[in-house]
Amino acid sequence: MTRRGKSALAATAIAVVATVLLAIFWNWDWFIPIVDSQASNSLGHKVTIKHLQVSLGRVTTVQADQVVVANPHGFPAHAPLADIKRLTVRINIVDYIVHGRTVIPSINLDHPVIDAVATPQKSTNYRIRATKPAAKTVRSPEIGTLSIEAGKIHFIDPALKADVHLAVKTESATGIVAKSGQTQQLAATATGTYNQQPITGTLTVGTLLTIRNTTQPFPIALTLANGATHIVLIGTVANPLHFAGANLRLTLAGTNMANLYALTGIPIPATPQYRITGNLAYHPGDIDFTDFHGIVGDSDLEGSISENPGAAVEHGKPKPVVRMNLTSKRVDLNDLGGFIGTKPGGTQEAGISPAQRAAIAKSQAEHSNLLPDKPFNLPKLNAANIYLTYKAASIAGKSMPLDRVAVNLSIVNGAISLHPISFGVGTGQIAGTIALTPQPDKQIHAVANIDFDNVNIATLMAATHAFKGGGLLQGKASIDSTGNSIASWAGNGNGGLALYMAGGNISAVLVSLSGLEFGNAFIAALGLPKQTDVRCFVGDFALTHGLLITRTLLLDTGTAIVRGGGTINLKTEQLDYHIWSKPKHLSIGSLPSPINITGTMKDPSIGPAKAPLALRGGAAVALGIVAGPLALIPTIQLGSKDPHVCEALVSSAESQVRTNQPGRPSRPAPPQTRHNPTTSQLNRQELKSLHHP
Repeated sequence: MTRRGKSALAATAIAVVATVLLAIFWNWDWFIPIVDSQASNSLGHKVTIKHLQVSLGRVTTVQADQVVVANPHGFPAHAPLADIKRLTVRINIVDYIVHGRTVIPSINLDHPVIDAVATPQKSTNYRIRATKPAAKTVRSPEIGTLSIEAGKIHFIDPALKADVHLAVKTESATGIVAKSGQTQQLAATATGTYNQQPITGTLTVGTLLTIRNTTQPFPIALTLANGATHIVLIGTVANPLHFAGANLRLTLAGTNMANLYALTGIPIPATPQYRITGNLAYHPGDIDFTDFHGIVGDSDLEGSISENPGAAVEHGKPKPVVRMNLTSKRVDLNDLGGFIGTKPGGTQEAGISPAQRAAIAKSQAEHSNLLPDKPFNLPKLNAANIYLTYKAASIAGKSMPLDRVAVNLSIVNGAISLHPISFGVGTGQIAGTIALTPQPDKQIHAVANIDFDNVNIATLMAATHAFKGGGLLQGKASIDSTGNSIASWAGNGNGGLALYMAGGNISAVLVSLSGLEFGNAFIAALGLPKQTDVRCFVGDFALTHGLLITRTLLLDTGTAIVRGGGTINLKTEQLDYHIWSKPKHLSIGSLPSPINITGTMKDPSIGPAKAPLALRGGAAVALGIVAGPLALIPTIQLGSKDPHVCEALVSSAESQVRTNQPGRPSRPAPPQTRHNPTTSQLNRQELKSLHHP
């Protein structure tokens, strides 16, 4: 053998020996520093691996033991973000070399433990911030199946008042996942607290293999209970990566829809118990809850809700925009109490326990005020921009004088606008516009203008269960006030109320009672006569800093002329009102003294000025005192409209007020009603505008 041949043989032998030695002593742990560095740059968290093994082949298997993902630098001392006993990843090397695609057929996590934590200062340890930006040309990896063995997730967030534990694992498919044709499913169970309420839940979904498979729907089954709120979501999604092609059925149930705010971020006023079911879908930028129906208290509800999480911007931050289109075939206004600051529901609400019924009755009895004084929650009003349309075809309740309701409401940056809101009353309606603007001191500036258009008096008075009949009322009201509740608006308000009616007839019982004509009242109660003609009714009231002052209250009937005067203090809800009735014929049993109406709006006392006769309860209802200025106009049957009759009556009354001063011996006169020449002129103009709009 030549010298060159010997050298070649020696080199070959050395290479073979070196390869054998390398194969014998090779350790993939030598590459751990490189892998740690690459993983740390990709996640923005320090990643450490204790042991690394690789099985080469067309589909290469990489196994990493004791993988730890640390918390961000400077994060308070806590358990690491992730601690995985063993991570196994299978990678298709041929696909990467030939096609440039990163195909990962499977990922297995063995005993992963994740501690996701947010601090009171709102910093988190789970936000992924890559320190090295990825190249734009790199395609996202295609992941097949994900299997998890005995996984645990612990989530803590003081702002959400959340401390939740999740147990996650891969198991044999059941239920909707099995029906979709899959053999394996990811299952998670949750326990802990959220929003200071206990939370439990289960979630089962298909494996990740079906996420990119648009020909096979991705199954989802979720049940969740957070306090008294229960959520069920079942169905499939055709394209899970874009949440498109959803065929999901969502059911929401609970004792109060306001509790959904913590879960959805949508501010909803307090409601009685509810159960609603509908379809959930997602379109680019929108989450839609459509074709839903259900019950809220004693009312039915159906419609659609759409939310765009970042459609609006306030102070440089995205704000959700929520659009609601809701309808009811039948609504009980007691169920809408949360919208005006009162406790929703009532003692007759279906499904509540005897203890709840007793608590509601006790609350209603103990509350001394008639007007709701619960403050509005401004932060929740400002949580989203909301656009709502709502229509109710009928309003429930024998004591409810309203027939239907329609609302067009918007909440933009905390400012509420109802444009308009209308209530049907017989063939007419009460409609208007209301603007509520938040103030820096957590107060709300309220401006409202309301019109009464052909309001059926019979419908209003049917709520008293004492009178029958018909009639049409015209008028308008306005208020400008600042406060944080219905009661404070009324107590601080400025504005007025003008009502007008001409022609028709009225129950003689009421006219007799207004003058305490016991004989006539008794005869009328027997049905003779049942009614007396009405020539005119005019009511004109001024609201000044919460004090409702009577400028004119006149009722001219076939049997008497009834006048009213006095004040209602809406701040204290105290009544100081007087009614005088002058018969047009000789009447046995008539008392000349006026009727005094005192006490509070919730508990009025009615009796003659000099005799201590108190007519409470049924008499208060009969006079409709809760309706304030409408107390003298039940069962009016509207006949001809002749504003000139009312103008003459107003002028005559003003003349009597000027001539019948206290102290004149000619005849007893009531205390002088406040009079202003400008008011007289406004009354006549108001009458004309009401009669000829």
